[in-house]
Amino acid sequence: MVLTLLIGFNSFVILNPGQAGVISILGKARDGVLLEGIHFKPPLVSAVDVYDLTVQKFEVPAQSSTKDLQDLSARFAINFRLDPIQVVEIRRKQGTLANIVDNIIAPQTQESFKIAAARRTVEEAITKRNELKQDFDDALSQRLDKYGIIVLDTSVVDLDFSPEFAKAVEEKQIAEQRSKRAVYVAQEAEQTAQADINRATGKAEAQRLLAETLKAEGGQLVLQKEAIQAWREGGSQMPKVLVMGGKEQAGVPFLFNLGNIQQ
Repeated sequence: MVLTLLIGFNSFVILNPGQAGVISILGKARDGVLLEGIHFKPPLVSAVDVYDLTVQKFEVPAQSSTKDLQDLSARFAINFRLDPIQVVEIRRKQGTLANIVDNIIAPQTQESFKIAAARRTVEEAITKRNELKQDFDDALSQRLDKYGIIVLDTSVVDLDFSPEFAKAVEEKQIAEQRSKRAVYVAQEAEQTAQADINRATGKAEAQRLLAETLKAEGGQLVLQKEAIQAWREGGSQMPKVLVMGGKEQAGVPFLFNLGNIQQ
């Protein structure tokens, strides 16, 4: 009775959604994948290997050299799932999911990264990072497809460069900043010089106009007006110099020092 129950329970296998199974009879995988549901299997002499068909995610490191022979290292997060149609072949050739990651995905990631990195310089790997990733995705998908592994998405978790290149980038940025500063200083000096020229030109023009005004009729009134204005700005104090006009030249300044009279 117990043996009958044991044989009965051992004659069926139930697979949940997102799972696939491969029956092995006496150690040999049988054609035909088992999908979700209940399935009969020969009791005592068979076993069922169950594979997860849902999305799997693993992070895989990779190293390569760029077109200009600079060291480049990266770490990729790879989302993939197994092709249910090829699960039997996966079971026969690769075995467990751990073997798939170690023996297939990791080395193919490395090779795909080498293909993508070798097509551009290290600077292009920085400035054209999306194109680098696209080349990597295309190469990886093509390589893993023949193993029954479907790549759904990848992302670059980390992208590192050699210390020598990082130093070169820093020095280049410093040089560019110095160059921009030099251009700014030169432009500022040019603007200052032009401003001085404009002021000198304006002053000369003002002097020329003033000279013409003094020569014209009534020009002496300008001098008188400026003298009065200066007197007011000085605080409306009694001037030490008295300005008077002669008989023949009305308005021509004639100076008396009144300082001694006040004393």
